[in-house]
Amino acid sequence: MIAILDYGSGNLRSAERAFSTSGIEVVVTSDEHIAIEAQGLVVPGVGAFAACMQGLNAINGAEIIRKRVAAERPTLGICIGMQILFALGDEHSEGQPHRGVGIWPGTVSKISAEILPHMGWNTVDAPDASLLFSGISQESFYFVHSYAAKTPQGQMQTWTNYGERFLSAVEDGYVSATQFHPEKSGNAGLALIKNWTSTL
Repeated sequence: MIAILDYGSGNLRSAERAFSTSGIEVVVTSDEHIAIEAQGLVVPGVGAFAACMQGLNAINGAEIIRKRVAAERPTLGICIGMQILFALGDEHSEGQPHRGVGIWPGTVSKISAEILPHMGWNTVDAPDASLLFSGISQESFYFVHSYAAKTPQGQMQTWTNYGERFLSAVEDGYVSATQFHPEKSGNAGLALIKNWTSTL
């Protein structure tokens, strides 16, 4: 079973439909036990870093993620759900960065680009050994964001350029994340979802 974590942020229904194409049962839940024990956990996210962390903490979500990491259970963050896996985020921080879950060190910061948000389709530069991008490394994916992580983290990094280079995906053992929305990325996004679910 795949659990999509409901903490008040994210395209829950579109994510549910997209992950259901894998053939694995999908539930949308805020139940801590279900989220910890599921074969795979998806952490979606739309909006601002601090608001997402507030919603996540309200359901003990940060601890859910940490427990899954400790138990070596696969977890996938999407968009802000990727950003909150980092230690800090400076969106609307007024000089004092907001604390994230802290799975990876580093700060999520504003992209240096003339036009923000970065909205629309863009390509990725994935490593040859990537499991997420197996067979789809030449495809484009759908982004909507103004902030991103910019320093290498995890075992494998995928990069995208928009004004500057930023992390568009991380693969780190049992924890993976994408800055783009696979559930909005057409056939390429569905293929990435199947690549991830095939590892569960």
